[in-house]
Amino acid sequence: MAPAASALDQARSELAQREAVLRSRLADPDFLANRGLGNEVGIYLFCYDPALELEVRDLVGRLSRESEAGVLPCRLVERNLYDLLLGICDERRVSDAIPRMEAKRGTAALLDQLRKTASTDAFAKALDYGPHEPGDVLLITGVGEVYPLLRTHALLDNIQHLFADIPLVVAYPGCYDGASMRLFAGAGNRGLEDGNYYRAFSLV
Repeated sequence: MAPAASALDQARSELAQREAVLRSRLADPDFLANRGLGNEVGIYLFCYDPALELEVRDLVGRLSRESEAGVLPCRLVERNLYDLLLGICDERRVSDAIPRMEAKRGTAALLDQLRKTASTDAFAKALDYGPHEPGDVLLITGVGEVYPLLRTHALLDNIQHLFADIPLVVAYPGCYDGASMRLFAGAGNRGLEDGNYYRAFSLV
């Protein structure tokens, strides 16, 4: 059931407030330098109502353009997990076989095979880049697009050592309470349990 108009209005209002906080962080020298974290890795979840997915994609596009134009004092490096999945499948030369495999063996069998081909480790390698530059911020998007193939907490476990020197922000369509994640949680929807992770910070 679609959330009521009033609930969506509230979600949009909250997103606007979250955007303001995100922008202030992207301009904060301490945030960009991972200072003040008590030796923790700078991993942040930017949570939003999944009903506002298109608005968030638009926001990400605007922030990326502002970063490229020098309006933001950071280099925003966006990595969309679904795009990475397609790249992994192309690299392993299995993309053309996916529709046939699903038609022949079913969706569950296809997912099992894709988890071997596009493993959490394969995603981690695809995300990694270098050298990191001062002022870099890695922004991970597409979390909902790769569910249930990839779980966010498993990915973060695999990449936290790769990005210890720069902030990492996950655009997360759901909620996070500092311990557990609930994917697709929003107005009138409790979402799905998405595992526990204790080393991230809520951006807002």
